[in-house]
Amino acid sequence: MMNLKNGIALSGHDALTYFHGTPQAGEPGIYHDHQGARFQFSSEANKAKFAADPAAYIPQYGGYCSIAMSEGKTVGAHPHNFKIVDGRLYMFFKTLFGIINTKRQWNKDEKGRMAEADREWAKLIKKEAAA
Repeated sequence: MMNLKNGIALSGHDALTYFHGTPQAGEPGIYHDHQGARFQFSSEANKAKFAADPAAYIPQYGGYCSIAMSEGKTVGAHPHNFKIVDGRLYMFFKTLFGIINTKRQWNKDEKGRMAEADREWAKLIKKEAAA
């Protein structure tokens, strides 16, 4: 289960670029399909790295907002509002001018929120598999 816009993960951003600090848009012609989602990349090299180990780069909780997931909800995330924790990509919701930015909530209790989100994600995946 992945947060998709027209079948494309991360709003078309290159998953590997998040791990270098600044997400960059991927090219529509450079992509890899994984678990029903199309991931776009800014280079063939990034595509090859992703294809070799997708689990290392896919966003946690399917790319949904991590705070919302900790509350058992699936809410879209802003493609430039993210955090890398222990080598994993976490996404967060943010309004246009950042008045609401759920990453702030996450940072106040990262371990607690992560544990809650992990539990809720596991329940959601189990429910999806049973459907």
